[in-house]
Amino acid sequence: MFDHTKFLLTGKVALVTGGSRGIGRAIALDFARAGAKVIITSRKAADLEVTAADIRACGGDVFTLPAHLGRMDEISRVIQTIEDRYGRLDILVNNAGASPSMGSVLESEERLWDTVMNLNLKGVYFLSQAAGRLMKKQGGGKIINIASINGYKPEPFVSIYSISKAGVRMITKAFAAELAPYNIQVNTIAPGPVTSKMMDSHWFNLSPEDARKAKQDLENALPMGRIGHPDDIAGAAVYLAGDASSYTTGAEILIDGAVLLSNVSLAGAY
Repeated sequence: MFDHTKFLLTGKVALVTGGSRGIGRAIALDFARAGAKVIITSRKAADLEVTAADIRACGGDVFTLPAHLGRMDEISRVIQTIEDRYGRLDILVNNAGASPSMGSVLESEERLWDTVMNLNLKGVYFLSQAAGRLMKKQGGGKIINIASINGYKPEPFVSIYSISKAGVRMITKAFAAELAPYNIQVNTIAPGPVTSKMMDSHWFNLSPEDARKAKQDLENALPMGRIGHPDDIAGAAVYLAGDASSYTTGAEILIDGAVLLSNVSLAGAY
């Protein structure tokens, strides 16, 4: 008999980084609807409060925690605040990420490398470490990393972002292998093109009309004929956060509308 309760998160404490918009916002909303106590974090407090209001409007339990997760002291503060407030952390979603500019591998500067790697890799690694220590102490937990299809196939002119997302895939495997004995499952979701502020930034230098055309050209080229929506990602996160995935660890769930199975090249599409 199907047991739908395995997909409920009633009473679980979940931290979603980059939770104020896009994929993070969609995951936080679905976690709250599934019964979790949700903590959302990003750098801008005002953006967090907008999302928090939406979560409360659907009856959810939410706490906002502004932080810069590329900094070790901020990571420590976030985990300590959660432990002090809730006494535990059952679910961590490493969604926060950055790709602040585009450029050839021959043009990229050290400052861009440091900005991307500090958040996309250093932040993911050390926040997972801090959360993992707490989860080990409490007897288990779930860590869900948001990677990208760019971590499988590099997109031209966003090489550093692509490299960082390949690193997220390996962080997942390394943590999954070591934390399995402690009942901590660590998995990856790798989205393809998804509507977000980061995607829109690919067209920021175009006129509104040219940006609309570029977006339509991309949609026409994709196998499913559309760009993904953050809600397309959230369902997989609910599965990986709940008891239904208790024997799933080190896994990668591709949600890309068959982009990697096709001959579509994203070069020039953004």
